[in-house]
Amino acid sequence: MKIVGVAACTVGIAHTYIAQEKIENAAKKAGHEVRIETQGTIGVENELTQAQIDAADIVILAIDVKISGMERFKGKKVIKVPTEVAVKSPNKLIEKAAEVIRQ
Repeated sequence: MKIVGVAACTVGIAHTYIAQEKIENAAKKAGHEVRIETQGTIGVENELTQAQIDAADIVILAIDVKISGMERFKGKKVIKVPTEVAVKSPNKLIEKAAEVIRQ
């Protein structure tokens, strides 16, 4: 499974990067390809290319705030959760992504 996503919290510091790390680690552990963009206080990092988005099976948005570039994900299967879910239950989030793809 190819996963792309965005992590962004209200303050744009800790939870943004923790969510990114937790999702990436859980996805890799489960054998998936993953790339998570962050939108924090210092702007967009690890920006996703349109080619990466187009090739993805699913998009995970671990966000607590409005993010820029939502239109990039039009037509994709998207899971949107608060960053807290990605931080506390990343393995369950990856399992949920796999279920959504199978539907």
